[in-house]
Amino acid sequence: MAGPVTAAAVILPKKINLRYLNDSKKLTETRRNSLRPQIEKQALAFAYAHVYPKEIDEINILNASIKAMHLAIEQLSKTPEFIAVDGNRFHPFPKIPHECIIKGDGKYLNIAAASVLAKTYRDDFMEALHQEYPHYCWNKNKGYPTKAHRDAIRKFGTSPHHRMTFQLLPKQL
Repeated sequence: MAGPVTAAAVILPKKINLRYLNDSKKLTETRRNSLRPQIEKQALAFAYAHVYPKEIDEINILNASIKAMHLAIEQLSKTPEFIAVDGNRFHPFPKIPHECIIKGDGKYLNIAAASVLAKTYRDDFMEALHQEYPHYCWNKNKGYPTKAHRDAIRKFGTSPHHRMTFQLLPKQL
């Protein structure tokens, strides 16, 4: 409900030593945070990008997610030969073939590594925003629709970091 959509791109070497690497949603916050520097050290290239709420509201969450993926790929220090995309939607990237892989972050290490980077960089962003907007508890909920987050919206209204096209409060309220 709040904050940017974040995507990452990672090019890994053929041989890596990243014990516990998996879909970021299946890892604890501590494990993700310990994996991030390992991924960054072993990756041949990595990058991440944010697309912010105003643009999410203008182009929708799917297009914002794909835009963030493209921005991350454009920032890589090496050009990938192939793009493995987590999910079932992507807009072709110029001159690089791609494949969409449903639940790819649980199947391929490069996608899992990208999911860990995207999640940790977004979480860092939300924790920094929490310093400015502590009443939304973004240090805990990271902008997701928890009861505490919705209660704060009821009490304090929205911030410039909320996605206004999302249902922030149930319609009956």
